[in-house]
Amino acid sequence: MIRGTVSALREALITLTVRGPAGDEQEVEAVIDTGFDGLLTLPSSVIAALQLPWQGRGRALLGDGSESIYDIHQGSVLWQGEPRRVLVDAGDMTPLLGMGLLEGSELRIEVVEGGQVTITPLAPNAP
Repeated sequence: MIRGTVSALREALITLTVRGPAGDEQEVEAVIDTGFDGLLTLPSSVIAALQLPWQGRGRALLGDGSESIYDIHQGSVLWQGEPRRVLVDAGDMTPLLGMGLLEGSELRIEVVEGGQVTITPLAPNAP
């Protein structure tokens, strides 16, 4: 189980351990974004510090109708106690955890300041 809290700004936050190919690790606080269908966004500074390898470019249609082009890198996160390879979108903003990383999980959020955030794996055959 992964645990986090709700901030005063009503953001559901968890702390993730991100690992680079050389084994370097960095803890990042990420906002859970259910409107983001990807896995994870990280600032360029974290990507550079961990030397995450470049994988390509992506495009996103933003809420305001504009298009954004961004770099995609390969990394690893500690997820439910196990290392998990992930594609990381570069974005100079607060780290975001998307629905792609949450797939196969149950997300519970107590939407009050200081409320609990829990992410638990679903049973293998759960709907």
